[in-house]
Amino acid sequence: MITAEHVHKIYPTRAGDRVVLRDISFALARGEKLGVLGRNGAGKSTLARLLSGAERPTSGKVTQDMSVSWPLAFGGAFQNALTGLDNVRFISRIYRQDYQRNIDFVADFTELGLYLKEPVRSYSQGMRARLAFAVSMIIEFDCYLIDEVSAVGDARFHERCEVELFEKRGDRAMLIISHDPEYVRRHCGRFAVLHDGDMLFYPDFDQAYEAHLRNLHETG
Repeated sequence: MITAEHVHKIYPTRAGDRVVLRDISFALARGEKLGVLGRNGAGKSTLARLLSGAERPTSGKVTQDMSVSWPLAFGGAFQNALTGLDNVRFISRIYRQDYQRNIDFVADFTELGLYLKEPVRSYSQGMRARLAFAVSMIIEFDCYLIDEVSAVGDARFHERCEVELFEKRGDRAMLIISHDPEYVRRHCGRFAVLHDGDMLFYPDFDQAYEAHLRNLHETG
């Protein structure tokens, strides 16, 4: 289980402190799929980074009692000066994985071709996301953090992502962040909306989506 207890996240800016998350508390158990809606800048990706451990809350606590992936569309775990291949080798060693088997999977899944031999700093955002997703699939986690995967790649890539996540790993916990409401509705059983730093939970998708639309209208 992952537990967030009274989590606050504040970023200092020249105009003063910006409160991104305010007193967020919830738990995510194995097998649960939590979908989070919110406009751009609402704090969805920040929440995913906090749950992954990539960032720490300003106050409050995140407890991980199961293994958690990095956000699947987040390439911050990579060493930019290293090639894609070298990053796979490095991560394989950390997790004591078979490098050759992993690189065969990553090369096939990402279809990055010769770019795997180029430094990650030369990758586009989409290429980094493909690599991050593929590397996340070579390491078995109890919980996957899915940050706008549906916005990356073509239809074939999306189909392969669906098979890897929701067919092969359907028993895992997932936090799903997406601007695509249909993606959230189709894959999640719990729903929340982030707005003005607050995270509100709703009993079904329709109520969550209505609240999300109201928030968009208010800030539009």
